[in-house]
Amino acid sequence: MNMQQSGIYELLKLLEIVLEKSFPLLPNYLVAIKVKEVESLIDRIYASLPSEVQEARSFLRRREELQMEAQQKAEKIIVDAQNEASRLLSESDVLRAVQKEAEKIKEQVIADCEEIKRKALTDAENVRIQAADEAIRIREGAEVYAEQVLINIERDLTQLQQVVKNGQVYMEKLRSETGASYDKAYNQQQINDFRLD
Repeated sequence: MNMQQSGIYELLKLLEIVLEKSFPLLPNYLVAIKVKEVESLIDRIYASLPSEVQEARSFLRRREELQMEAQQKAEKIIVDAQNEASRLLSESDVLRAVQKEAEKIKEQVIADCEEIKRKALTDAENVRIQAADEAIRIREGAEVYAEQVLINIERDLTQLQQVVKNGQVYMEKLRSETGASYDKAYNQQQINDFRLD
């Protein structure tokens, strides 16, 4: 797990803590929170997102701006064409030519807008798929990491259990040896006492 992903998980954990410490208005439904604190955490989470996700968000904003610009250009061209057509109403041939040209421009603008929209949607879908793949990889990495931590803990506990068993065996051995030494010394003292008598 890289440092960026670790930072995101820490920030999400902080957000969970803030929500857990919030004042419940309606339990499990509505709580009062410190907006500045939550907004700060959300800003930090956005700042910690992988650059691909941030680029995707930026790209989507730019796509909307391009669509808006294209729409405004199309409307301006149509308005200009209509104004020009009104000015030339006196000459029907000219009017027909202008109307035809305005229609052609309108169709071209609509086609251009559709192409921009199609490309933007395709690019956005590609970015969404990449972001989803990245999220899956991050989740799988987190699961592998958690599993490895649990395996390490299990190994450490097994080693500690063996150390405890070894200590118990050693203490039992010491008790046996100490008890045998004591019995031997006691019997020798009995023999010595008997000889003195």
